[in-house]
Amino acid sequence: MTGRLNSAQPYALGLYRIVVGLLFLCHGTASLFGVLGGAAGTGGTLEAGSWPGWYAAVIQLVCGSLVLLGLGTRVAALLAAGSMAYAYFKVHQPNALWPMENGGEAAAMFSWAFLLLVFTGSGAFGLDRLFAKRSAEERKPAAEPVAV
Repeated sequence: MTGRLNSAQPYALGLYRIVVGLLFLCHGTASLFGVLGGAAGTGGTLEAGSWPGWYAAVIQLVCGSLVLLGLGTRVAALLAAGSMAYAYFKVHQPNALWPMENGGEAAAMFSWAFLLLVFTGSGAFGLDRLFAKRSAEERKPAAEPVAV
């Protein structure tokens, strides 16, 4: 059973990356464009340039898109993990110690989810893999003719 699960690992990781990226992207689009309930469920948007919310929403939009597509996954995930750690410790944690009390569960979960992707990479279905294959084929030297 372990062998079968191990062989499916890149696909499970790819699906995990897609779901996490999509959820993060949804947070960014809600805050920037007022869709899906808008910023903090108010139906509105964040004021452009407001610190830290607007910048966090831009990171959510860009990094969520990149992670969803599996393009530059490790770098995008590192930036996303850092922004969510900042959100947890600077915005949520001063209100109370535990995430259940301070409303920082999503920030903590996103931070750890993205940190995992930093170390695992994009898994299957990512554009990273497509470009890596293409680049490996370009670097591969042409077969030398064999003397007869």
